[in-house]
Amino acid sequence: MTALSSSLVPLRRGRLTLWAWVAIALTAVNLRTAVTGFTPLLEIIGSDLGFGVALSGLLGTVPAASFGIFGFLAPAVTRRFGLERTATVALGLTALSLLTRAFSPAPSLLLLSTVLALAGIGAANVVIVPLVKAWFADRVALGTSLYLILLQAGQFTAPLLAVPIAEAATWRLSVGIWAGPAAVACVVWLVLALRLPADHHAPAAVTAADARPRISRSSTAWGLVILFAMMSLSNYAIITWVPAVLTDAGGSAALGGTMVALYSAWGMLAALVVPHLATRMTNPFVVVVGCAVFLVAGYLGLLLSPLGGTLVWVCALGIGVSTFPLCMTLINRRTRSPQTASAVSGFVQGIGYGLACVGPIGLGLLREATGSWSVPLVVLAATAVPGAIAGWFACRPRFVEDDAPQPAKPDAEQQPLERG
Repeated sequence: MTALSSSLVPLRRGRLTLWAWVAIALTAVNLRTAVTGFTPLLEIIGSDLGFGVALSGLLGTVPAASFGIFGFLAPAVTRRFGLERTATVALGLTALSLLTRAFSPAPSLLLLSTVLALAGIGAANVVIVPLVKAWFADRVALGTSLYLILLQAGQFTAPLLAVPIAEAATWRLSVGIWAGPAAVACVVWLVLALRLPADHHAPAAVTAADARPRISRSSTAWGLVILFAMMSLSNYAIITWVPAVLTDAGGSAALGGTMVALYSAWGMLAALVVPHLATRMTNPFVVVVGCAVFLVAGYLGLLLSPLGGTLVWVCALGIGVSTFPLCMTLINRRTRSPQTASAVSGFVQGIGYGLACVGPIGLGLLREATGSWSVPLVVLAATAVPGAIAGWFACRPRFVEDDAPQPAKPDAEQQPLERG
């Protein structure tokens, strides 16, 4: 993990702070565009390259699987090379892979380039959380809201533009344009990394006092894992299959893309509100319960009347996944240092996305086996129950380090949990 040297403190008051804000903002914009700008085009791309529902379901599963695997590995990389350098490489890999995906002549290369693009995004998903804590420890709620709002902005803009650009030009242009923002983010991180003092990139000394807590023994961390997994399963199922649910009911492909955009737009409001609630409430479990209710209502609405009240059901789903900004905020709120935050971020997102990756392909197989979306939608509604139970453990006001004891840290890190 990057050693946060004392020389960084005065630098935070200078131009490097601005570079950090810009870098985090640009990274956030790129965290979902490669996914939501792609799934509305699956039928168009499948017709061109010659693949069907099975590969579409696999491509819908790739985001969660890639985010899980490479998110889990990211903390080990950051401990060796530092947060900023890891972000540079992650965004560079994403940009190159998105270009490759846009020019893919066959399904195999399309799948491989998608995995590589999302590998970079998976690593960026993990490092952005401790980067906020490392650079803006006194403004965690503000920093978290900023990057989540921009993440959601990218998430809803991409599907809104995907089909119109593909129809006006080609799906390859529609898919490839998102390499540009990723490349810009890579360049900004590179500039920031080069301007940091040399010792900022030195790996932290491995001492008994700096040893990471045994996160796997923490009920708080496991609560975050399951809550995050259930939210992610819903999120990628919605992004992948809601367009298909609507088209099977008689809606258009454009309606599907618009509804994914509307669903994603709700995340901007959640990103603005939820992190501040999470920093002001001693126990934000009420947020988890409210989200579970909205999720169940949205799924049952799509089950009973997919085209009658579509706007209402999709809005309910958009509110229901507000546990995402809650989880991202709690990772920082329930840890004492950027080092532990990075480890918990990798643990939560790695395992959480890994569990969630069965969602898109599993629900697609259920749809094929049953001939309708009824059973998949009921299954999705049922996931709100374990999510709510896990939320109870995740929201309790205690540090991960308290659940997973380790040798005492210096007094500077033994700060009390803020209550508000």
